[in-house]
Amino acid sequence: MDEQAFALLIEPHRRALHLHCYRMLGSLHDADDALQETLVRAWRGLGGFEPRAPLRAWLYRIATNVSLTAIERRSRAPQLLGAAEAEVAGYFQPYPDRYLDTPEVAAEERESLGLAFVSVMQLLPPRQRAVLVLRDVLGWSAREVAELLGDSVASVNSALQRARQRLETERRVGALARDHAPASAEAESRVMRQFLEAWEAVDVDGIVQLLADDAVMTMPPEPMRLVGTEAIGEFFRTVPAEGALERLRLLPTRANGQPAYGAYLEDGEGVPRAYGVMVFAIGDESVVSITGFAGYPELFPLLGLPLSLDD
Repeated sequence: MDEQAFALLIEPHRRALHLHCYRMLGSLHDADDALQETLVRAWRGLGGFEPRAPLRAWLYRIATNVSLTAIERRSRAPQLLGAAEAEVAGYFQPYPDRYLDTPEVAAEERESLGLAFVSVMQLLPPRQRAVLVLRDVLGWSAREVAELLGDSVASVNSALQRARQRLETERRVGALARDHAPASAEAESRVMRQFLEAWEAVDVDGIVQLLADDAVMTMPPEPMRLVGTEAIGEFFRTVPAEGALERLRLLPTRANGQPAYGAYLEDGEGVPRAYGVMVFAIGDESVVSITGFAGYPELFPLLGLPLSLDD
């Protein structure tokens, strides 16, 4: 098989593999690197592939091993932050919804992309992370996972149980984000529209009224976590552009299956330029979490947003 034929063979699986690497690694950029390494290994190992075996499963095996290696490299890097949540925040990034608009990404894979799930995944030990994704997201059997990891079925089942328990506990806490569960699509749109209106009116009280009492706000890569309407309201009054919200313009986008806004801050010449991204989790009809990603202008084109708003 030549490279062109290989590319055609792999193409229907590329996006799903990228999503798998992102779910394992939590970083869009690291997922890019892991996908490329997966394709290189697949090309080099093509001679050992059994044609009658499922190609998709073979590729996921490679991608999982590549991701586990990447996680191991991280663990050997100098640790500048103490808390596990702070370490996750150091590389956590949103995943553009427009990457999901492809037929090869199954519905169950999209559903497991929420920021709450992906952030908690990064708190799990690497093998538990792999077991949880392969079993609960991709539907692999315990025997298949055991073969991939070189482990026993009993060990895989035990790891899955521990991972599920940790997932449930951490998702209740909402270390970096909360589950996105709006009452309806209309409710989601209404809350986001009201947030934008309050922002444009520099009405922080109006923003606060949209927050759940125990709403959480985080800003990866900063190890910041604010809980409650008072703390988040004070943040918006004092931090973004030193509280001058009129200097920040918002454009809607979506990431991780959730509504988001790209924020643009006016520079010295009055031109709004890429500043940060806020991803929202809506619970019923209020904002339950805001995850802000500042200092990543390269994310804007990936989210379908311009780098500046030149008038």
